[in-house]
Amino acid sequence: MALTCTTYGHFPEKISNKEIDYVTDDIKIMLCTDSYVPNQDTDEYKSDVTNEISISGYTSGGKILTSKSITYNSKITTLISGDVVWTLLTGEFRYAVIYCDTGVASTSALISYIDFGSTVTTTLTDVTITWDSGEMLTFSVV
Repeated sequence: MALTCTTYGHFPEKISNKEIDYVTDDIKIMLCTDSYVPNQDTDEYKSDVTNEISISGYTSGGKILTSKSITYNSKITTLISGDVVWTLLTGEFRYAVIYCDTGVASTSALISYIDFGSTVTTTLTDVTITWDSGEMLTFSVV
Protein backbone atom coordinates (compact mmCIF):
# COMPACT_ATOMS: atom_id res chain seq x y z
CA MET A 1 0.00 0.00 0.00
CA ALA A 2 1.36 3.40 -0.96
CA LEU A 3 1.50 5.79 1.97
CA THR A 4 0.32 9.35 1.63
CA CYS A 5 1.43 11.95 4.15
CA THR A 6 -1.00 14.79 4.63
CA THR A 7 0.74 17.96 5.77
CA TYR A 8 -0.63 19.95 8.70
CA GLY A 9 -1.51 23.51 7.65
CA HIS A 10 0.85 25.15 10.14
CA PHE A 11 3.88 23.15 8.96
CA PRO A 12 5.20 25.80 6.48
CA GLU A 13 4.88 28.42 9.22
CA LYS A 14 6.82 26.22 11.67
CA ILE A 15 9.62 25.71 9.15
CA SER A 16 9.71 29.44 8.32
CA ASN A 17 9.94 30.58 11.94
CA LYS A 18 12.59 27.95 12.69
CA GLU A 19 10.54 25.82 15.09
CA ILE A 20 11.53 22.81 12.97
CA ASP A 21 14.93 21.91 11.57
CA TYR A 22 14.09 18.67 9.79
CA VAL A 23 17.65 17.37 9.51
CA THR A 24 19.00 18.17 13.00
CA ASP A 25 15.91 18.00 15.26
CA ASP A 26 14.37 14.83 16.68
CA ILE A 27 11.56 14.13 14.23
CA LYS A 28 9.29 11.37 15.52
CA ILE A 29 6.40 9.32 14.27
CA MET A 30 3.74 8.14 16.70
CA LEU A 31 0.68 5.96 16.25
CA CYS A 32 -2.87 6.97 17.24
CA THR A 33 -6.21 5.20 17.42
CA ASP A 34 -9.18 5.95 15.20
CA SER A 35 -10.51 8.19 17.99
CA TYR A 36 -8.03 10.86 16.93
CA VAL A 37 -9.47 12.94 14.10
CA PRO A 38 -6.71 14.98 12.42
CA ASN A 39 -7.54 18.59 11.62
CA GLN A 40 -5.11 20.09 9.12
CA ASP A 41 -6.18 23.62 9.94
CA THR A 42 -6.23 23.63 13.75
CA ASP A 43 -3.83 20.89 14.88
CA GLU A 44 -0.51 22.63 15.44
CA TYR A 45 1.41 20.89 18.24
CA LYS A 46 1.64 17.39 19.69
CA SER A 47 -0.61 18.59 22.53
CA ASP A 48 -3.41 18.83 19.92
CA VAL A 49 -3.10 15.12 19.12
CA THR A 50 -5.24 12.77 21.17
CA ASN A 51 -5.42 9.02 21.63
CA GLU A 52 -1.84 7.92 21.09
CA ILE A 53 -1.83 4.16 21.30
CA SER A 54 -0.73 2.29 24.39
CA ILE A 55 -0.15 -1.27 23.24
CA SER A 56 2.35 -4.07 23.64
CA GLY A 57 5.56 -3.37 21.70
CA TYR A 58 5.01 0.39 21.44
CA THR A 59 6.86 3.15 23.33
CA SER A 60 4.99 6.37 24.13
CA GLY A 61 6.02 9.22 21.84
CA GLY A 62 6.79 6.91 18.95
CA LYS A 63 10.04 6.37 17.04
CA ILE A 64 12.69 8.85 15.91
CA LEU A 65 13.09 9.11 12.15
CA THR A 66 16.57 8.18 10.98
CA SER A 67 18.68 8.86 7.88
CA LYS A 68 17.02 12.24 7.37
CA SER A 69 18.01 14.58 4.58
CA ILE A 70 16.53 17.17 2.25
CA THR A 71 16.96 17.18 -1.52
CA TYR A 72 16.07 19.73 -4.17
CA ASN A 73 15.70 19.07 -7.88
CA SER A 74 13.97 21.32 -10.42
CA LYS A 75 11.37 23.05 -8.19
CA ILE A 76 10.81 19.95 -6.04
CA THR A 77 11.97 19.73 -2.41
CA THR A 78 11.87 16.32 -0.75
CA LEU A 79 12.20 15.31 2.90
CA ILE A 80 13.95 11.94 3.04
CA SER A 81 13.80 9.42 5.90
CA GLY A 82 14.71 5.84 6.61
CA ASP A 83 11.94 3.31 7.10
CA VAL A 84 10.37 2.97 10.56
CA VAL A 85 9.89 -0.45 12.21
CA TRP A 86 7.96 -1.41 15.33
CA THR A 87 8.63 -4.99 16.43
CA LEU A 88 5.93 -7.38 17.62
CA LEU A 89 3.09 -4.88 18.05
CA THR A 90 -0.17 -6.16 19.49
CA GLY A 91 -3.12 -3.79 19.31
CA GLU A 92 -4.90 -1.31 17.04
CA PHE A 93 -4.06 2.01 15.37
CA ARG A 94 -5.30 4.10 12.45
CA TYR A 95 -3.02 7.15 12.16
CA ALA A 96 0.72 7.83 12.19
CA VAL A 97 1.57 11.40 13.22
CA ILE A 98 4.95 12.96 12.39
CA TYR A 99 6.18 15.77 14.62
CA CYS A 100 9.28 17.64 15.82
CA ASP A 101 9.90 16.48 19.39
CA THR A 102 11.10 19.22 21.74
CA GLY A 103 10.33 17.14 24.83
CA VAL A 104 7.31 19.37 25.56
CA ALA A 105 4.00 18.52 23.86
CA SER A 106 2.87 22.16 23.64
CA THR A 107 6.00 23.16 21.65
CA SER A 108 6.44 19.97 19.57
CA ALA A 109 5.27 21.15 16.13
CA LEU A 110 3.27 18.82 13.90
CA ILE A 111 4.51 18.05 10.40
CA SER A 112 2.19 15.54 8.77
CA TYR A 113 0.09 12.44 9.30
CA ILE A 114 -0.79 9.19 7.57
CA ASP A 115 -4.36 7.89 7.57
CA PHE A 116 -4.30 4.14 6.98
CA GLY A 117 -7.97 4.35 5.93
CA SER A 118 -9.28 2.07 8.66
CA THR A 119 -8.14 0.57 11.93
CA VAL A 120 -5.08 -1.66 11.63
CA THR A 121 -5.13 -4.60 14.04
CA THR A 122 -1.87 -6.38 14.85
CA THR A 123 -1.00 -9.42 16.94
CA LEU A 124 2.72 -9.83 17.60
CA THR A 125 3.34 -8.30 14.19
CA ASP A 126 6.26 -6.22 12.94
CA VAL A 127 4.88 -2.97 11.51
CA THR A 128 7.05 -1.17 8.96
CA ILE A 129 6.41 2.21 7.43
CA THR A 130 8.29 2.27 4.15
CA TRP A 131 8.60 5.57 2.33
CA ASP A 132 8.55 5.41 -1.46
CA SER A 133 12.25 5.84 -2.39
CA GLY A 134 12.78 7.23 1.11
CA GLU A 135 10.62 10.25 0.26
CA MET A 136 8.53 11.11 3.32
CA LEU A 137 7.20 14.42 1.93
CA THR A 138 7.59 16.16 -1.40
CA PHE A 139 6.87 19.83 -2.10
CA SER A 140 6.74 21.44 -5.49
CA VAL A 141 6.78 25.06 -6.58
CA VAL A 142 4.73 26.13 -9.58
